[in-house]
Amino acid sequence: MQPRPSTFSIVARDPDQNAVGVAVQSKFISVGSVVPFVSADAGAIATQSFANVAYGPDGLDLLRDGHTADEVVERLTEADDDAPSRQVGIVGQDGSVAAFTGDDCFDVAGDMQGATYTVQGNILENEATLDAMAEAFETTDGGLPERLLAALHAGNDAGGDKRGEQSAAMYIAKPDGGYDGGNDRWVDVRVDDHEHPIDELERVFQLYDITLLERDEPDEIVSLSGETAEAVCETLADLGFYEEAPDGEFGEAAVEALESFRGMNNFENHSLSVLEDAIARGWSDADGEGEQRLVEAIWHGLSRLERK
Repeated sequence: MQPRPSTFSIVARDPDQNAVGVAVQSKFISVGSVVPFVSADAGAIATQSFANVAYGPDGLDLLRDGHTADEVVERLTEADDDAPSRQVGIVGQDGSVAAFTGDDCFDVAGDMQGATYTVQGNILENEATLDAMAEAFETTDGGLPERLLAALHAGNDAGGDKRGEQSAAMYIAKPDGGYDGGNDRWVDVRVDDHEHPIDELERVFQLYDITLLERDEPDEIVSLSGETAEAVCETLADLGFYEEAPDGEFGEAAVEALESFRGMNNFENHSLSVLEDAIARGWSDADGEGEQRLVEAIWHGLSRLERK
């Protein structure tokens, strides 16, 4: 018998960034290889509940041909004898939004839509899962990645999958958004098997964000000093990048250590002064120790800047 993945997802569009994306969590291995299909020139699709993966490419082709999300849902499901067991959510780059939940999907199953998004789930603990996802997406500040992650967290906290957690993914496309502008794959992160996949997805995304996504330059640069400079130097020393005694100054040796840390972690997407500024601003908001705290500090410090 085909596995019964219990899944909740959000499909959404950010008109300001001209971006479309899907975020999903499931009690199913490697949900990112099954559910999300996204293209900057068409839209985004989540296919789940005995997923018919042909819904992805076929649906994107129909969106490219000018069909609305409602029309795409109708065409896909009418041609599928097993549609009563399927679930699909679609957001077109034209702004159209639609979803379908078959009558044979395992309870609790359903979907709901907003102006730029649709949320859907099956084998859920409760209907509150979808309500929480919608509210989080609508009320969370930040860009599309932050809002999609907030929706996953909120849905999980409200009940989530009746069968538990296993994998999660977030896939967002925008024109020329991929590596070095070579494709539209702006954000593509996955956690295939983890005890807390949404938390891990967020951690991986922060690394991805710092490493691969560009942001506007800050209007003002803040230098590290005082207790924060000392703590950062101690961390760099623990990581083997700094050999002097921390003294509250972030001098030449500390800057060289930060440069080594930047190169080791492929953070060259941001200048050394911008990284120092980000750490200075984000250190107090970061959790953990060692490299984890440095990375979180950089991410928090960069988060005030708009992504390009």
